[in-house]
Amino acid sequence: MSKKGKWTLLITGILVPLLLVLSNRKVATRLFSESRWRVEKLPESNVQVPSKRSIQWNNHSAFADSLYQSWKEDSTGEWSFEKKMELPRTLLARLLAKKNIAEVNRQILTLKPWGTPGSKWWLNPKGGYDFSATTFATILYLFDEKPEILFPEAKKHLVEILLNDEGEGYSEAVPGTLGRIIDSENHILMAQGSKYLKNRYLMLHGSQDARYDNEKNGLEAGLLAKLKELTTMGLYEFNSVPYLGYTLAALLNLEAFGTENIRNASREVLDYLSFSYALGSYQLNYYPPFRRRYERAKNSSLSKDYQTVFMKTWLSYHPDIQKISRVESGESHALIAACMPYRPADEVIDLIFGKNPGYFVKLGHGSDGSPEIYSAGPGYLLSAGGVNRGKWSNIVARPVCLFLEEGAGEITELVHLKGKGKDFMQWNNTGVYRDFACTNGTLFVPGKYQPAATNAIWKVYLVNDTLSFATHSAEGFAIIALFRNRKPRDLADQLIKNNPDPKKLQKKFHSPVGSFLEYDVNSPNDQWVITGVDGQPTDRDFGQWPLINGEYPIRKSVVSTINTIESN
Repeated sequence: MSKKGKWTLLITGILVPLLLVLSNRKVATRLFSESRWRVEKLPESNVQVPSKRSIQWNNHSAFADSLYQSWKEDSTGEWSFEKKMELPRTLLARLLAKKNIAEVNRQILTLKPWGTPGSKWWLNPKGGYDFSATTFATILYLFDEKPEILFPEAKKHLVEILLNDEGEGYSEAVPGTLGRIIDSENHILMAQGSKYLKNRYLMLHGSQDARYDNEKNGLEAGLLAKLKELTTMGLYEFNSVPYLGYTLAALLNLEAFGTENIRNASREVLDYLSFSYALGSYQLNYYPPFRRRYERAKNSSLSKDYQTVFMKTWLSYHPDIQKISRVESGESHALIAACMPYRPADEVIDLIFGKNPGYFVKLGHGSDGSPEIYSAGPGYLLSAGGVNRGKWSNIVARPVCLFLEEGAGEITELVHLKGKGKDFMQWNNTGVYRDFACTNGTLFVPGKYQPAATNAIWKVYLVNDTLSFATHSAEGFAIIALFRNRKPRDLADQLIKNNPDPKKLQKKFHSPVGSFLEYDVNSPNDQWVITGVDGQPTDRDFGQWPLINGEYPIRKSVVSTINTIESN
C-alpha cells in the first residue's frame, strides 16, 4: 500500500469512529463533557426545601464594606490582572466602594472582549469569556441608574461591546461541537444567563427588536427548563470546588435581575443549595463529597469551600450576628454574594447553628453520582464521605466526619473514618445511618478526646453532660456510634453485652437504645453500605434516591437559636 493510502486509511480509521460517537449526543456528552445527559427522573422527595422569610436583614455589613475597600488594594492603578476573573470583579469592587471611580470608568472604555463563551477547548481556544460577562452583567444592572458611579459612556460600552452575546437561541452545547456535546452547568448558566440579561436590558431600555424578546426567542423557556432540572435533579457539579462558586454567581444574577418567573425559579435553586449546605454543615464547617476536581481532594480545611464563602457573606448581614471572620479563600465570590439581594430562608439560618431536635437525611445525586448522608442532633453532625464512581466520575470521596460542639478548622481536629487504603477513589464511605457510622478503613480520634470508659471491644468518650460517642476499631473495620444521656461505664457495658463478638460486629450492630443495623463495609461503589435496619432490607440503590429524603422533624422554632453569634 502506498504511503498516501496508509495515511488515508489512518485518518479514516480515526474520523469514522469519532463521527459515529458525535452522532449520538448522549454518548458524546458522557465521553467529552463535564456534564450529564439528563434523561432520568428522581423520585419525589419527602423533605421540602424551606422558603419562608421573615428576618429583617441589615442593609450593610462591616464584612462587606471591608471587602469592597480592601479588594486588590495593593494593585491600585495597575490593570494587568488575569482578565477572566480578577479584572471584572476588581472593577465591580471599586465601584461598590466608590473608589477610583473615574479611573474605573476609563478602564472599562479601554476593554474589548478577550474570548468567547463556553468551555475552552481546541475548537473554542478562547473559551471562558462567560466568567467575565457574568460580572459585567452584574455591574450593568447594579449601577444602571447611578450615572455618578457608572458613567453613561462606560455603561454604553458595557452594553454594546463587552456584553457581546445577544439575540435569539438558547444553547447548552459546548461551542465548536455542532451542538453535539452539552456544556457544564456553570458555563451554561453563566453564558446563557448573561445573554438573557443583555437582551432583557435592551428591551427594558426601549428596543423593539424581536430578537431580544426572551419570551419569544427561546432564552426564557430554555433557562426555566434548566432551572427546573436543577430543582428536581440537583446539580451534576454538586459541592464543586471551584465551579459551584460560578454557578451561584450566575444564579444570583438571574434571581436579582430576571423576570418574575426567572427570579422565582432561580431562587428555588438557591434555596435548595442553601438548605443542602445547612443540612451538611455544622456551624459553618463543611466537608462533603464533591464532583470536580480531583486535585482539590488534598484540601483539609473544613471551611474552604465556596458554599461556605457565600453563606458567611450572607450571614454578615444578619441582625443578630456581630461578626463574621474573613473567608479562607474565594474573596471574589464573597464580593458577589455581598452585593446581590438574595438571602437564605429563615430555617436555613437556624439549621446551620442548631441541630435540635435532629434529623437523618439522604441527598441523591442521580445514577452516576455519590449520595450525601447526614445524621444530626443537638451538638453534633455525622457527615458521610460518599463514594467515587470511577475515574471519569470526577467525584472526590472523603472521610466520614463527626462534627462536635468544639470548634475545628482542619479534618485532623475531627473524629473521622477513612476508607480502606490511601486512595479515596477506592472508598465507599456511605456507611452512615442515624447516630451511626462504619467503614472498612481506619478510625481517627484526635488526642484531645480521651475515653471515659473502655472494655475489650469498645471505647466510650464523653463530649459533655448529655452527649457521648463510642468507637470500635479493628483491622479493616471501624465504627462510631452516638448516644445521649448515658453514663460512660453503663454504656460500655451495654454495648459489649449487645455486641460481644467482634467478628459478628463487622456485619451487625445491636444498639442499646436504637436500631439493629446490618451493613457490608465492602459494598460496591453503586450500593449503600447499610443493608438492613431492624430486619428490613434498605434501598441500597442510591442512584435512584430522591433529591432530599429521610427523617426531618418539623422544627418548632426558627432563628431562635441565634443570639448575637460571633463566628470564629
